Amino acid sequence: MLYNQAVFLREMQLVFVNYIWLLHIPEQLSKTPLMNKSDIKKQLERTRHSTLQFFELPPDDLQKRYAPEKWTVQQILHHLTDSETVLYERIKRIISGPVQVLWTFDQDKWCEGLHYQKFPLDINKDIFKSIRRSVIYLLDQHYDNKKQKTFIHSKAGKRNLGEEFQKIGWHNEHHLNHIRQALKYG
Repeated sequence: MLYNQAVFLREMQLVFVNYIWLLHIPEQLSKTPLMNKSDIKKQLERTRHSTLQFFELPPDDLQKRYAPEKWTVQQILHHLTDSETVLYERIKRIISGPVQVLWTFDQDKWCEGLHYQKFPLDINKDIFKSIRRSVIYLLDQHYDNKKQKTFIHSKAGKRNLGEEFQKIGWHNEHHLNHIRQALKYG
């Protein structure tokens, strides 16, 4: 009975969000202009290269934090991999499906629940490398024709495929800056 209620509530959330979207509630516009495919690809390749190097840090460096009570370098690397998989799955859904609601995830619960401090880093290094390769492939194949294809993000509202590709590089760079700061000051 509880399972059926949970399924019903989730379906009702989807109906409500889609109803709101159909009423043309103003969409949240990105403050950053959409980059062209070439620039996004360069950013994805550059951040991939930098990120993969950090997976090879010595254990002491992996435990450094960019600020007190913030994630360690190791936790950031696991987060980057998990985020990459979530964003990759979103991109595939946007490319292949109708407009749909794509849900956010609680990054802190993933960090705690998936035991980022214990999870083998080499596994996530391989996952990150493979997924990023696939993201770049999908960018090459679909960006030009489908960059304006929309979806509904459960928190940010209406977004498009181009913004999601751009978000991957931005997000990666954001956390690379955290890692650099941890290594410099941690």
